[in-house]
Amino acid sequence: MRFFLINDRFTELPGWPDKMPAHGFLWVTTARRRFEVGLQEVQQALHRLAGGGLVDLHVSDLLNPQLPSQYDYTSWYDMLVFRRLAAGHGTERMFLDDERGTASSARQAIAAIDTSPVGFAVFDRILLTVHPADCSVRDFFEGRLSQMANPATPRSDVASLSALASAPSYARADTSLDMDPNMGPEEEAAPSIALRHEGRGSTTRLPPSPADLMLRIINHMVDSYLDLRRLLTRQFGYLQQELLATTRRFHNWQALLESRNALHLLEDTCEDQRSAVQEWIDALDEWPIPSDPGAAREREVLRVRSRDVLEHIERVLGHVRRLESSAEGAVQMHFSAQGSRTNDIMRTLTVLTAVCLPLNLITGIFGMNFDALPLIHLHAGFWIACGMMVGVVAVLVWWFRRQRYLED
Repeated sequence: MRFFLINDRFTELPGWPDKMPAHGFLWVTTARRRFEVGLQEVQQALHRLAGGGLVDLHVSDLLNPQLPSQYDYTSWYDMLVFRRLAAGHGTERMFLDDERGTASSARQAIAAIDTSPVGFAVFDRILLTVHPADCSVRDFFEGRLSQMANPATPRSDVASLSALASAPSYARADTSLDMDPNMGPEEEAAPSIALRHEGRGSTTRLPPSPADLMLRIINHMVDSYLDLRRLLTRQFGYLQQELLATTRRFHNWQALLESRNALHLLEDTCEDQRSAVQEWIDALDEWPIPSDPGAAREREVLRVRSRDVLEHIERVLGHVRRLESSAEGAVQMHFSAQGSRTNDIMRTLTVLTAVCLPLNLITGIFGMNFDALPLIHLHAGFWIACGMMVGVVAVLVWWFRRQRYLED
């Protein structure tokens, strides 16, 4: 469990403060197991600092590792549970490039998808986040907020950002919303975030409220789908190539079934995410309008951030559905190709049978037990019969090709 005070500066505290400072807010982040063990201490501190603790049902939701994304509220805090979509450890080495893979790596990629829930309890001046033990979002935002609070600090001196380079892929998600658009390739490749001068709409300043920080964290988790999107695209590209290959039969039906089930799960997860964020936006619209112009502007920024997060979730959901449609289309194309091959085989066999039928008729006629059959007593009778059969075959083949019953 770690404690950060965010005002004009970003400061880590040794523990719960005795009272709330005059300015800023407190960010308390803890692993789920640590939250469960220290629940009584957390409740006492929240009663002392925020005027009320967590409801028992919300505590159960925060401790549930299988809870879907959802939103709920009370009169003194809002609670949002958001399931992240990220590629797990080691998935970046499962594929040699965008085309080559194996059935084993495809199944491992599906099993490595991380959809663990992260819980947020948003008080007026306290943000409590409950996350899995292996979640690197806290370290990522600790380094980012530290650099925002100290823009003059060289990047090489930010220790927390140096650890980011070795973090899992979901900890290095797309940061395009917080990067300088004029940043060069060398700076863009660096794990730290380039700062620009603060101005209207700037995202490089410290978050002014717990809700603002929560939206930034959620936006980061949504953008971490970029790594997962590359992984799924590679995996399904391999399976589709195997499925549509004409040189060998497809045997990895179990991997394909697991992949389709994983896509259904991802679609359900994205829909839950969208519903939770939409409920948050609806609740945000019902908040009383502050009289202070600065507070009113911050409220408008919250609405903008919330709509931006919802738009990102819509894009993720659209990509998942496109992958699902592509997988269904590949299966239909596979069976259509199998049916086309079967039709070609049956057409070829039918044509061969039709060509051989007149030959069987000719041999049957000359095999009849009559003494006065034509050509029977001629010395060249055999060759005349063979020439007749060859002529029949040539005429039938020409006719079938003309009718396009036979192809090249």
